[in-house]
Amino acid sequence: MALPTKEQLKGHQTVRTDSVNDEDAVVSIKNLNLWYGNFQALLDNTINFPKGKVTALIGASGCGKSTLLRCVNRMNDLVPSARIEGQALYEGVDLYEPSIDPVEVRRRIGMVFQKPNPFPKSIFDNVAFSPRLYGYKGDLNALVEKSLKGAALWDEVKDKLKQSGLGLSGGQQQRLCIARAMAQEPDVILMDEPTSALDPIATDKIEELIYEIKGDYTVIIVTHNMQQAGRVSDRTVYMHLGQIIEEGPTDQIFTNPKHEITESYISGHFG
Repeated sequence: MALPTKEQLKGHQTVRTDSVNDEDAVVSIKNLNLWYGNFQALLDNTINFPKGKVTALIGASGCGKSTLLRCVNRMNDLVPSARIEGQALYEGVDLYEPSIDPVEVRRRIGMVFQKPNPFPKSIFDNVAFSPRLYGYKGDLNALVEKSLKGAALWDEVKDKLKQSGLGLSGGQQQRLCIARAMAQEPDVILMDEPTSALDPIATDKIEELIYEIKGDYTVIIVTHNMQQAGRVSDRTVYMHLGQIIEEGPTDQIFTNPKHEITESYISGHFG
């Protein structure tokens, strides 16, 4: 099939299977549009992300996955040319209201990036950084240990907490970044292709970790790897040219997609 253009997709209604109700969502995107200068990167997207589940965003490069992800914790605020219309709601609160502090948004909605980015500090100080910044009043040592255990890294680093985080392997660095996000005690963790720079063994550990933490956290992950989406996610969202084409339970999206564009992508005809 010939892929539709943006003009042909105008007015497209997202195909939804077993959609998530507003009351079951921790994050809701409502009629969201985003421009970088004159370029419209997101076109009228609406979706609910359920609490305690893993949702995967898939689609070809440039389809808007990472841009949509970054809207959830206002990372696009850091792009001077970005302009947003619509709503991004967290627990029913519009994150883009003028009174909302984006720093607090990013505390409650943590993020793990494509490339591991530990600070040039000790392993302990990497994890303790955000709690110290936010004035954490509890037992910092216990919080660091809990976060490293949550990221399945404690047993590997418990005897070298004073060593630099930069001395860890790539996979360990990424788990350190996940521990750093967990130490903020967020409700939601965003992951932007968290394993694309890792080898298969490190990738497998991150995927096991994602599977283990769901329920405790709401996870939204961008991935180019459809097999990974199938392994770790409860729900999958397929995007094309800045629009959500179809969303539903992962098994359904991969075995019985309802939209012909989704089926074409899943079957490998493009992307």
